[in-house]
Amino acid sequence: MSIVAGLERYEKLNETIKAELQSKNKIKVNDVNGQRYIGCALDSGKTIEIHGTPGNDLACYLNGGKIIVYGNCQDAVGNTMNGGEIIVHGHSGDAMGYGMRDGQIYIRDNVACRGGIHMKEFENMKPVLVIGQNAGAFLGEYMAGGTIVLLGLGLARGEKLFGTHCASGMHGGKIFVRGRIPKENLSANIKVTELNSQDEKELKQYIKKYCKCFSIDYNEIISKPFKKLVPATSRPYANLYTPN
Repeated sequence: MSIVAGLERYEKLNETIKAELQSKNKIKVNDVNGQRYIGCALDSGKTIEIHGTPGNDLACYLNGGKIIVYGNCQDAVGNTMNGGEIIVHGHSGDAMGYGMRDGQIYIRDNVACRGGIHMKEFENMKPVLVIGQNAGAFLGEYMAGGTIVLLGLGLARGEKLFGTHCASGMHGGKIFVRGRIPKENLSANIKVTELNSQDEKELKQYIKKYCKCFSIDYNEIISKPFKKLVPATSRPYANLYTPN
C-alpha cells in the first residue's frame, strides 16, 4: 500500500495512515513534506516506510513498530519511544531519541544538537542510538541509561566528532566513540575509558546492524579504535544546591 503525502495536513495524513494500518502490517508513504507525528505510538508488527522529509516527533512514543526513512528528519525523532526500531537514510535534527526508554535508532549520517538526552533504561529495557557521522552540542545530556554509538564516518578535515557540552549532567549509560575525541567539548563529569570484552561484544552487534541497514563495510569501521565515555559519578550535581 502506498500513500502520497504531498501537501496534505498532518492530521489528515495520520488519520489515513492509521486507517490503512488497521488491515495492513506495512505501508509506504511517499512525498512527505514535513508532516508531524507520523508513526506516533506505532505498535509491534507494523512498519511505515517513508520517502521524503518527515516533520517533528516522528515515531514519538513508538511502541514496538518499525519506521524506515529514505531522507532526512526534523526534530524529536523517537521522542519517549517505548520500543521498536527507527532507521534513517540521512541525517536528523535536534533532540533525536529524547527520553527514549527502549528500542533502537540507526542514523546513517549526523544528528544535530541534544541527541539522546534523558535516555534511560530499566531492567531489560535498554535503548540504543547509533549515529554514523557526528553529533552537535549536548549529545547525551542528562543521560541516565542506554547506549549511544558515535561512528565518526566521513568527517571533513577539522570537523569534530561531537559539539560542546557533550554528556553534560550524564549520570548513567555509556557512549562509544570512534576517532579523535575533542576533549575541549567533553563535560568535566565524564571519564574516557577503554572497552572491556563485554563492551566489545555489545558494540559489534550494533555496528553489524548499522552496516546491514546502510550497506557499509564492517571491517572499515572496526579498523579504528573506540573509547567509552561514562559518568564519573551518578550524582554530578549533588552539591549544586548545597549551602556553604
